[in-house]
Amino acid sequence: MLQITVPLSEEYDEGTSEFAVAEAVTLTLEHSLVSLSKWESAHEVPFLGPKPMSNEDMLDYIRMMVLGDPPPDNVIARLGTLELNEINEYINAKMTATWFNERDTPRPRREIITAELIYYWMISLNIPFECQYWHLNRLLTLIRVCNLKNTPAKKMPSADAAAQQRELNALRRQQLGTTG
Repeated sequence: MLQITVPLSEEYDEGTSEFAVAEAVTLTLEHSLVSLSKWESAHEVPFLGPKPMSNEDMLDYIRMMVLGDPPPDNVIARLGTLELNEINEYINAKMTATWFNERDTPRPRREIITAELIYYWMISLNIPFECQYWHLNRLLTLIRVCNLKNTPAKKMPSADAAAQQRELNALRRQQLGTTG
């Protein structure tokens, strides 16, 4: 969840010779499967699709991210570069301590991911529906972890196992200062 304060008007303070925010609105935003689903319902195109989003589509997605009553249109229009950068950082944040060994990562699939596909993954992996409110990247990480844990362990090819063992032996010889 992200809270952003959007200044609506400013006044000049002659005492400090600076502009000060006179009126502002605080927005609480959530980048989640629920927000993505709302956006896809309105636009009827995949949010995570191959085409880049237009600025108007992104502002509309920010509207969908707002928790509570929708803000007036002028509030979203008043978002400045600073606020938009903060929202973008929040959307792209990893939001988890989990990391993956990318060496064993399969090639990316060409399947277009939509909200319904993510809901399907949640159902098939028995992930509770409360997780639809999690940060989207965290939910996708959980789905990936569940898939990895449900996949039978792959046996390492003997050539790779031998190469790994040679590397470990060479490292140990170097650390201990021995020749074998």
